[in-house]
Amino acid sequence: MTSREPQQERSRTTRRRLIEAAVDCIGERGWHGVTVAVIAERAGVSRGAAQHHFPTRESLVAAAVELLGEAQLDELRARAAGLPRGPSRIERVVAMVLDLYTGPMFRAALQLWSVASTDERLRGVMVPLEARVGREAHRVTVELLGVDESRAGVRELVQATLDLARGLGLANLLTDDTRRRRQIVSEWARMLEARVHGGAEDWSRPGAGVNTIGAADDRP
Repeated sequence: MTSREPQQERSRTTRRRLIEAAVDCIGERGWHGVTVAVIAERAGVSRGAAQHHFPTRESLVAAAVELLGEAQLDELRARAAGLPRGPSRIERVVAMVLDLYTGPMFRAALQLWSVASTDERLRGVMVPLEARVGREAHRVTVELLGVDESRAGVRELVQATLDLARGLGLANLLTDDTRRRRQIVSEWARMLEARVHGGAEDWSRPGAGVNTIGAADDRP
């Protein structure tokens, strides 16, 4: 291993610590209570080192949202990989998607969305970033549900699933909404199964339920 490789590894570790600290700080203090210095202290990194990686608070937050969004979707794929094919898969996938919007990442994102609605500088960072993250979440949901977006109304139902997840995430902020969310997941999954498959899908056929998702590349 060359001397450059350990240096690159240290750099990646530092970036990761800063990104994780940024998410924690925003969730706890809100946007206005967070600076690069505060995040650096939380991460155990010097302010100079933090600013070397992320010159502005906005650039650090953008990296945090993007990287952790990708990590969440990778985790979702890994968890769904072991699910059996068949109608019961839809309910399990819907539950997993909804659970993405109940953790610290979602709480931090809410803080940023609220501020970005009136802060032009932050909005300029968040709008294109959220568009990219949203498109990827949509593609992954299509992939894991195994639905065909060429069918009328399916794309809208997938997006409605993500919108439902955000709404239930909001409902879970102040009180534990787990019981009600489970009931809604069950009912939504039954409706989704009936609408997108209509009971006609032959789940025993090799590859049944798997969809090529490239057609969704430019969709929100």
